[in-house]
Amino acid sequence: MESSPAAAQTTAPTPQPPHIVILPSPGMGHLIPLTEFAKRLVPRFSFTFAVPTAGPPSSSQCSFLTSLPAGIDSVFLPSVDVSDAPSDARIETLMSLMVARSLSSLRQLLSADRRRVAALVVDLFGTDAIDVAVELGVRPYIFYPSTAMALSLFLYLEKLDATVSSEYYEMEEPVQIPGCVPVQGRDLLDPAQDRKNDAYKWVLHHCKRYKLAEGIIVNSFEAVEGGAIKALLQPEPGKPPVYPVGPLVQTGCAEQADRPECLKWLDGQPRGSVLFVNFGSGGTLSSEQQNELAHGLARSQQRFLWVVRSPNDAVANATYFSVDGEADPLRLLPEGFLDQTAGRGLVVPKWAPQIEVLSHGSTGGFLTHCGWNSVLESVVHGVPMITWPLYAEQKMNAVMLTEDLRVGLRPTVNKDGIVRGDEIASVVRELVQGEQGKRIRTRMEELKAAASVALSEDGSSTKALNEIARKWESKV
Repeated sequence: MESSPAAAQTTAPTPQPPHIVILPSPGMGHLIPLTEFAKRLVPRFSFTFAVPTAGPPSSSQCSFLTSLPAGIDSVFLPSVDVSDAPSDARIETLMSLMVARSLSSLRQLLSADRRRVAALVVDLFGTDAIDVAVELGVRPYIFYPSTAMALSLFLYLEKLDATVSSEYYEMEEPVQIPGCVPVQGRDLLDPAQDRKNDAYKWVLHHCKRYKLAEGIIVNSFEAVEGGAIKALLQPEPGKPPVYPVGPLVQTGCAEQADRPECLKWLDGQPRGSVLFVNFGSGGTLSSEQQNELAHGLARSQQRFLWVVRSPNDAVANATYFSVDGEADPLRLLPEGFLDQTAGRGLVVPKWAPQIEVLSHGSTGGFLTHCGWNSVLESVVHGVPMITWPLYAEQKMNAVMLTEDLRVGLRPTVNKDGIVRGDEIASVVRELVQGEQGKRIRTRMEELKAAASVALSEDGSSTKALNEIARKWESKV
């Protein structure tokens, strides 16, 4: 018996989208913008995050990665041993070692993947993985999660290193990074402050390898960094094309039945009246500085929501790889502070839902460590800033925000490296109630609108994203 034409028909298999492997440097601050980047390209592409480790992954990493949408999966690469690193090794050294020692695992992962791997995307400290991509015929790209200004410095650092013999902090004249506001040498990124340290040598090593990428994706946009982006887009021999795709930020959690207490507290505060104080997932203050901040907030007589972590007198990024510390950091605040500020201040230990706080109508300012994720979140929600840089490239970010964009106030640090309570109180009052605060608030509203335009269907960042996608699709 002959089968009918309908029975003989077979459904053609749906073609799989091109696949992208992403190798992030360790740390949530790098992982978050990379996942937001991937989300904007699903389902046009599928993604695997290959995450280097040097021990058990943190619970925050695990829960974050398992919450990603369909089309984005993840794998933790086998743990590598970095115990031979010096006890005082900086995070740039540790991150670079973790990536370099994970290359054999990455090679196995890429070789075993039967999907059409269109590109390998590494972030700023992952350039050693470019060799693996080239070896396997996979297109290498760099995702730069920080500012166009910092990227411009990375592309300029080899020349700066060759022409300056002293330590950069000793330079009398500011450094003129192409397209950027001049920056004093002491405000360059932390690992550049000691050129003999392995951290600087690693940074310089990566900078020299940027030319090996087929393109560099940067989490910024023209309205916030017009000069730097214009300079980066200028074609130069040996420089890969640059794609500004920002601001890529988290959009916050879905509506929860049980809202955090801090959001309920914000609900009861006047509109635009609360200063949010948060130094990011990795930032810590010294004991003395934390006490001065407490005194300053008390003296300011302004409303505040402060995320408190355990102080650390040794380093400013003590919680970069872990948020552990004193089980109850509120116990370490100055005696009487909580009673003194009860009603107009709320202190929460270790963590608060930053996106939800910044987007809340009662939030009127943000005292921030100037990590780029936090800055972009502040811009997207139009919240003026007090800039308090702690580590990495954050001093450069503070210079840009206060001297170029003029959307933040920067407290004065005394000769002992401490911001005193009276200075903190003065700056807080000025941001919340003063004339400078009003001007900054207006400017931030303009940037908020510009960010929305950049990410719109015809916006500059969406166009840059589509240009990358077309290149990845063209050579699968």
